[in-house]
Amino acid sequence: MSLLLDVDPSLARRLAKDMDERGHAVIEGAVSAEELQRLRDYVDAQAQRHDKQYFAYHGLDALAGSPLAELAQAAGFERTLARLHQAGAGEAAASSRIFPVLRCVQGGSGRKESNAFHYDATLITLLLPIHIPTQGEQRGDLVLFPNSRRVRSNVVLNVIEKALLQNRVARKLLCLAIERGWLKPQLLPMVPGNAYLFWGYRSLHANQPCAVDARRATALFHYADPHAGSGLTRWILRLNQRRARRASERAGGRAGSNTAHT
Repeated sequence: MSLLLDVDPSLARRLAKDMDERGHAVIEGAVSAEELQRLRDYVDAQAQRHDKQYFAYHGLDALAGSPLAELAQAAGFERTLARLHQAGAGEAAASSRIFPVLRCVQGGSGRKESNAFHYDATLITLLLPIHIPTQGEQRGDLVLFPNSRRVRSNVVLNVIEKALLQNRVARKLLCLAIERGWLKPQLLPMVPGNAYLFWGYRSLHANQPCAVDARRATALFHYADPHAGSGLTRWILRLNQRRARRASERAGGRAGSNTAHT
């Protein structure tokens, strides 16, 4: 059984402490070799459908019948994330919904989807690497500015803040500052089968580019939207759905029915 389905309260407290103090937490061997192979088989089949170019599936509808959807709907997994939220936020999450995403960065189109710094819509982000390049300098490492903001009490302030940072100009300036050494983010190489957790809402993050002949596939599970139920959040979600579909169409693939970023 996946270790993700069996995180007890004491382990949840330790993981939350690591997320607070180190910026991220790791569950080593979170899925078994057999489970990882099932995930890889699914990704490899989808990659062929997309002519080995970038694609992303957002939400349970787009991932129906996949191993990712099975995990996202497992009762033990929701309990794990609920315990993490309780340990880190000191209260139950406003929404128990888990939002799964599959991202596959590959080919020339994959480079265009890298260094896209953003804050997630949900407090908890669990990242499960499936394929990670092992050769060369460009392996798609996770770039993280951990816990760089607080949870905003006002959804409008959250949207304004994200709009100022999540645009082409701001991202280019951020990448330039990193290249010049003016900013020093946390670089996190990842091992397939491990699970990596961080406060996605509070941490500005992106993936580095991969070589065009490499494949970087990750499953992401988003949990606990602090602004759940907001009409503005729902409106932005619909806008992002359309953007995700257009990005996937440009890359020659198909988008899922939802997106996690608001």
